Amino acid sequence: MADATAVQKTGTPATRRSKGLSERRLAFLMVSPSMLLIALVAAYPIGYGLWLSLHEYSVRVAGLSRWAGLRNYRTALSDSEWWAAFFHTMIFTVCSVSLEFAIGLGMALVMHAAFRGQGIIRTTVLVPWAMLTVVTAVMWRTMFESPLGFVNSLLGTNTVWLGDQPYALIVVILADVWKTAPFMALLILAGLQVIPTEIYEAAEVDGATAWQRFARITMPLLMPAILVALIFRTLDALRVFDLPFVLTNGKSGTSTLSTIAQETFASNRIYGLGSAMAVLTFLIVMIVSFTYIRTVGGNIRGLAEE
Repeated sequence: MADATAVQKTGTPATRRSKGLSERRLAFLMVSPSMLLIALVAAYPIGYGLWLSLHEYSVRVAGLSRWAGLRNYRTALSDSEWWAAFFHTMIFTVCSVSLEFAIGLGMALVMHAAFRGQGIIRTTVLVPWAMLTVVTAVMWRTMFESPLGFVNSLLGTNTVWLGDQPYALIVVILADVWKTAPFMALLILAGLQVIPTEIYEAAEVDGATAWQRFARITMPLLMPAILVALIFRTLDALRVFDLPFVLTNGKSGTSTLSTIAQETFASNRIYGLGSAMAVLTFLIVMIVSFTYIRTVGGNIRGLAEE
């Protein structure tokens, strides 16, 4: 009777269970272990990194740990090497994500088509994505090492690919595209498979050409999957570390926001400044994430509703 009264007053079912804890309290208790794990794994390192970024802290000088305020951030933002790494990261992100989208879309269309051997093609395409990034970087470094690398032998040149600009950054971009384009293709393929085939059949009956079906049916209906894929890859590319670190150790115009922060930590042993650089990288990724959610996220919801 009490539950019926609560429904009549609020228009919604009562939130208290007939026996034991309320639904809200039970939900909180069930989510608590996950929230505690997130706090230990993510929140504490972020908080400690922020604390370090506001202090002068170095293992080279014993006992050096004093409040510095925003001095480390001013030092990082006035450092030409940090700005060079910022621009390298932006160039890497724009070029790699653009190429991965174009190649991934082509791969997805091929894998979606019905033909004999489709399963073998799908498995082969996904092999680069299944490989460890470090293994990929070592393989590409071996290919482009000079003067006896595979590429120089094939082209008959003696180019120092990993030691000169802009060749080194081009190699890093190509290695990332080779590895990650299958991931983009996988996400786009998932979007292709939910498009009803009846739409294509009706358009073909109406006399639509293959290009018209692609431009007016496939791309509009595929846009939510494309936007999600672009979000994932853009955020991942902004914090790239392993490929440039293994290929060039961040040298020859391939330094990124992550590699310069790691170098400040590992080589210079200046933890305060290195933490400030890491926090700046975190903020840049957060700003891009927020921008995507506010702009692209609304488009995804609108397209899904349509």
